[in-house]
Amino acid sequence: MTSQPFTVADVMTKKVVAVLPGADFKEIVTAMQRWKVTAVPVVEGEGRVRGVVSEADLLLKEEFHDHRLGLLEQLRRLDATAKAGSRRAEDLMTSPAVTVTPEASLPQAARLMAAHGVKRLPVVDASGAIQGIVSRSDLLKVFLRSDEDLATEVRHEVIEHLFPLSRRQVDVRVDAGVVTLSGEVRDGALVPLAARLARAVEGVVDVRCELTAQEGA
Repeated sequence: MTSQPFTVADVMTKKVVAVLPGADFKEIVTAMQRWKVTAVPVVEGEGRVRGVVSEADLLLKEEFHDHRLGLLEQLRRLDATAKAGSRRAEDLMTSPAVTVTPEASLPQAARLMAAHGVKRLPVVDASGAIQGIVSRSDLLKVFLRSDEDLATEVRHEVIEHLFPLSRRQVDVRVDAGVVTLSGEVRDGALVPLAARLARAVEGVVDVRCELTAQEGA
């Protein structure tokens, strides 16, 4: 049986620091400083996510207060974004929020972050209620899997499936997340596929494939 891939639910942080739409500027800054986060979801009702306030949103006000800027430049920047003159979360937030579901795969979450230029995503259920937060660092947790765990999965999910007749002639070694496959197999045509599948195991850093085809096979 193929192991189930890691999902957002496996790595997300369930303890969420959030603010209400009416939270004022200083309340938001205080929450970020206290909990050492760089963004907070804005929630209402039954925890439904309306938006996200990030440090970037808050820094617009600091930028506007830069007295070195000329008045016309300040006005131009204020016209470009009303956030600089805002005080409440509902005015400061980026909305709608880019969210992800607990069932989403880690690559899906990573693509969302990259596409929207964000460092974290609120995790919401079907009703839009917040369930957790997943960050870039959370997505890297799979690389903390032990070498033994990775070797076991590569052997069971790759080698035993592709080479059932010659699996005992294959050695699977993992060092610091780098998988080395060595030995002789009957079907040499499957060697490139073995390398690709091993590399796809979550937590694998790289693969060195030294498999060779048995003579006369």
